[in-house]
Amino acid sequence: MKKSTAARTLYYYGRTVMKHWPYFFLGILASFGYAYCLTFLNAQAVSKIIDRVAEGGIAPDQVFSTFMPYIVMLVVANLVGQICSKLQDYAVWKLEILGYYDLSTLVFDALSNQSMTFHNSRFGGALVSQTSKFTNAYSSLVELFNYSLVPLVSATVLTIVLLAPLVPLYVIILSAILVVYVIVVWLLFRRTLSRNTVAASAQNRLSGELSDSITNILAVKTSGREAYEKGLFTKANKEVRAADSRRMHATLLSASVAAGIIVIIMVIQTIFVAGGNAWYGISAGTLVLIFSYTHNLTLRFNMINQTMTVINRAFGDAAEMTQNLDEPRLVADAPDAVDLEVTDGQICFHNLRFQYTDGVGEDGEVDPEKAGTIENIFEDFSMTIPAGQRIGLVGRSGSGKTTLTKLLLRLADIQEGCICIDGQDISKVTQVSLRRQIAYVPQEPLLFHRTIAENIAYGRPDATMDEIREAAEKANALEFIEKFPDGFETITGERGVKLSGGQRQRIAIARAILTNAPILVLDEATSALDSESERMIQEALGNLMEGRTSIVIAHRLSTVSRLDRIVVLKDGVIIEDGRHEDLVRNGGEYAGLWERQTGAFED
Repeated sequence: MKKSTAARTLYYYGRTVMKHWPYFFLGILASFGYAYCLTFLNAQAVSKIIDRVAEGGIAPDQVFSTFMPYIVMLVVANLVGQICSKLQDYAVWKLEILGYYDLSTLVFDALSNQSMTFHNSRFGGALVSQTSKFTNAYSSLVELFNYSLVPLVSATVLTIVLLAPLVPLYVIILSAILVVYVIVVWLLFRRTLSRNTVAASAQNRLSGELSDSITNILAVKTSGREAYEKGLFTKANKEVRAADSRRMHATLLSASVAAGIIVIIMVIQTIFVAGGNAWYGISAGTLVLIFSYTHNLTLRFNMINQTMTVINRAFGDAAEMTQNLDEPRLVADAPDAVDLEVTDGQICFHNLRFQYTDGVGEDGEVDPEKAGTIENIFEDFSMTIPAGQRIGLVGRSGSGKTTLTKLLLRLADIQEGCICIDGQDISKVTQVSLRRQIAYVPQEPLLFHRTIAENIAYGRPDATMDEIREAAEKANALEFIEKFPDGFETITGERGVKLSGGQRQRIAIARAILTNAPILVLDEATSALDSESERMIQEALGNLMEGRTSIVIAHRLSTVSRLDRIVVLKDGVIIEDGRHEDLVRNGGEYAGLWERQTGAFED
């Protein structure tokens, strides 16, 4: 992982922690107090007791009067230490709870406001996995900081400060070895950091493969491709295993080197404890302090490798989401953006130039063979749709029909030109206000794993049940909804999997009807309906389109034949424009398409 990515991760985490700084500093103070009271004060009390015992001359009836100050010292040290321990737990818990909330909100806002180009280039399952790892890594680092790093620093500083006046030579030797230890561990830490990032990326890819396969399980089963999907999963799983093995070897090497240095410290400590009295006249109590402090210090330093491993893993886990958070928004509101106000609904496309990059086509899918290429869709494209006009867009796949509606919705931004609604440049208005003025029904219905009522009312969450029912009736959906045992409270399943294609489409149309926006965009909205349902829906949509600016994309020309105007696109260029009867009479591209479709029905 690049250093900048680690620094950016620290920035996001640090900003979150500083937002709740009282708990952060409470955690530091509590961690320091816990370490000082239960390790150093306890040892000092015991060392004084040992020195006093070594002096002798204590009668049985003088035990309490002689040692009472040290007993009180021990009791107070343990009492204060336990209080600090609980305050430490409280501070860490609050930082985790508040930080998790803030970071989850940050990630959700960042991902939900990213462009469709961003999302079309990534696995949804991988983004979910990255989000979970990003927030979990924060919790790991908060716990590590308070339970390991602060006590480690406290133990190091207190050991040196308290022992320096008593045994300066020992402190000098110990400090030199600790400096070497920290340098070695840091170098090994940097060596293993990249391996943790690689392992985390491999795990995210594995999650993405699993999510992709499960999401499309029907296609897998109906195509008999279980073995193929297992092969993809096994390949990704082996990559995880290999990356984890490389990480394990690097970690074990680091641990072995660190353990060797710890052994050296323990040897020096033992020599000083054994010969300290004979060589330097060190008291028994002070020897206890040397052993106790150094032993506590080596225990903490012995865990520093594990600490670095956790830090490595945390930064590795957070790396990809950090990069996503740093990803510039391809479609962003202007700093001075205002809300769109639609009075009439006139739409004007003026001198548009738009191109896809990185192999993302009109359908939103990524073509690996075209990665890094530029595909021109529109070049100096202009078209005006008068207020209230119902217009049909037809043409072969890839002609630019769906792209045009995506540009209108600002799901992508044009490179040149402008798109205006009632004279307002949509690049200068807020995206939310723009999209609230447009009711959009795509070819693939977009349903949530929620109730039918919630899905219909998604564009108008304040709608009453009567209004929801009325919209469902107009969309010819009421009949099948009422057949469900739970009616409007029926859960549709993920992406509406519990409903048929036609049922999902009618729910989406009911949502558009209820939204009641001044501009309507239908992208193959009736393609999943049978002929009878389509006839009934067409009547409902006819009423809905009355007085509204409507854009209808359709391959089935019967869907657009009664509209006010039909525009035929080819390679991003308007090649025909007029009413159905006129286009058929002209004998051009549209007439050929119409003849093939109606001829097929006659055959």
